[in-house]
Amino acid sequence: MTDIQAPDHIRAIAPYQAGKPIEELAREFGLDPDGIIKLASNENPLGCSDRVRAALADAVGALHGRYPDPNGFDLKAALAARHQVPANWVTLGNGSNDLLELASLALLDEGTSAVYAQHAFVVYRLSTQARGARHLMVPARDYGHDLDAMLAAIADDTRLVFIANPNNPTGTHLSGPRVRAFLEAVRARHGDRVAVLLDEAYDEYLDPEARADSTQWVREFPNLIVTRTFSKAYGLAGLRVGYALAQPALTDLLNRVRQPFNVNVLAQLAARVALADTDFLDRTYALNRAGRTQLQDGFAALGLDFVPSHTNFVLVRVGDAARINVELLRRGIIVRPVAGDGLPEHLRVSIGLPEENARLLDALKAVLLG
Repeated sequence: MTDIQAPDHIRAIAPYQAGKPIEELAREFGLDPDGIIKLASNENPLGCSDRVRAALADAVGALHGRYPDPNGFDLKAALAARHQVPANWVTLGNGSNDLLELASLALLDEGTSAVYAQHAFVVYRLSTQARGARHLMVPARDYGHDLDAMLAAIADDTRLVFIANPNNPTGTHLSGPRVRAFLEAVRARHGDRVAVLLDEAYDEYLDPEARADSTQWVREFPNLIVTRTFSKAYGLAGLRVGYALAQPALTDLLNRVRQPFNVNVLAQLAARVALADTDFLDRTYALNRAGRTQLQDGFAALGLDFVPSHTNFVLVRVGDAARINVELLRRGIIVRPVAGDGLPEHLRVSIGLPEENARLLDALKAVLLG
């Protein structure tokens, strides 16, 4: 025992459990790392684009001891042009996860509350807990967000509402008109005192007809923050870069609590190059759409229930998920248990290359029938 003191709300936090690294699994089970496939962390199985690789290779030789641009001028300019907003409406983050933390740090403290959905991204709960704020977790509807119930849950002390669209870990999606109607209802009832954070980390995986012009909603809603990431479809998970769009009143608050050099030199460069490489993004989308069909058809053939996905992963119900996860690990396949998200009978399976998806389905069949 020590005499180290910490607030009770900090001690109550269960630390985030990241997906098991390939190297750790190899050590644990004595496996060849080259034979392990990781379908746990929703990473792009293509990695990043060749244009990004080339730009990074050229830049490494020019690295020196100076800090990165603390304001990310060039990347902000590129993002502002892409989304047709002023550059001072853009906030950069060390991944979009950083921006979720910044929003909670800027807007929440003891005596306030945040609203989020059951089975939504765990960081909403963790960041709310870290601020000592009150949790208003709304029961899920068909594994997704019940926006009517979330609207009703907003209290006098609520300062922030989190919406994941599409949602992680369930893969559900809310239509643009439904989200817009929610934003209008929040403003009608509560004005601008309640901020809504629309987390769109998986937006690039949506079918084109399902995409909403959400980045333009920030012009109409001063209480809206839209977050995006380069970690998923753009394949820059290892570099950690994301961004938020909001009007200046909110971006000012985010930047008051943002670390000054939170996005490194290579991440800023890679994001600019990736943003311009639309061919790679199209290739990623096509590969993911085919892989999603491959997994969902495979799960159906095995008689397994799954949540129809709008993302680069599929949530599948396997029963004794803890046991099946261990059996898959023994076979060199890493997926994501989601018991901590209130889904003890499910596994979240990231969509990989065709041969990786096939190997997962074969292994799952062997485990279920064995």
